[in-house]
Amino acid sequence: MATKTRKRKSTGSKKRFIGKPNGQIQERVQAVGPDHFGIVSVDCAKRRSKWMLCNFYGKVVVEPTTVEHTTGGLWAMTQRVREACRSEGLIDTIVAVEMTGIYHKPVQRAFRKAGFDTRIVHPFASNHYRRPLHPDAKTDDHDLEAIFHAAVNGYGLATLPVGEVYQSLQAASRHRHNLVKQRSRLMVQMRRLLHQTMPGFADLFEDDHLFHKSIALPIALQFPSSAAIRAAGATGIATYLAQAKVRFQMRTAQVAGVSSPASHADRRNDP
Repeated sequence: MATKTRKRKSTGSKKRFIGKPNGQIQERVQAVGPDHFGIVSVDCAKRRSKWMLCNFYGKVVVEPTTVEHTTGGLWAMTQRVREACRSEGLIDTIVAVEMTGIYHKPVQRAFRKAGFDTRIVHPFASNHYRRPLHPDAKTDDHDLEAIFHAAVNGYGLATLPVGEVYQSLQAASRHRHNLVKQRSRLMVQMRRLLHQTMPGFADLFEDDHLFHKSIALPIALQFPSSAAIRAAGATGIATYLAQAKVRFQMRTAQVAGVSSPASHADRRNDP
């Protein structure tokens, strides 16, 4: 008896486009038509930027124009883009801003405030598209062309909005990283200064224990020279640490007061 096999219905394959998912604009272009889809390319610098407007086919609507990073200049730029889109019949528009440190952020904020879909183009992407177009010439106009091609091919990346909790955690994480770096620099400076004033004293303590739960710094602050340490001795050091309520072991105080390389160095130099 032959058995019947059920045929599974093949599910339609999902649409897949070349480029990053958060940079795809193909469906939006199809919805309005390439002639009615505008792309604003912006090459940013510190004090001023350069921008131009084209449709999806690359027809230049507004020639490369320089804008100063002032409130009035940025507002006039967004208004000119809006008027050009209206006059040329561009129904949908995106703005592709090349990421340049923090200098692109004023332009990015200005376009977002004006209601434009503002996207970021990584310099690696724009450089990739500039080389075949103009391999031996890097100008602002050539960079604008490269930014345009990067946005057309799905490398104008949309940055999604984040919640307040994520922003606060991100700020706290960055602040912690800054504190760690500052602490490391300060510890290096303190070790250098300690080596200049008391050569060899810091080497008596392990690197991890010189600043953490160590008697090194209290001793160095109270007895700032090898002569002072030798004069106080292990008993004087132990008495001071007990009065300062610093926890210690007597053998550690003996090592710091008697076996200090600085003390031995002074003894070798004594006549």
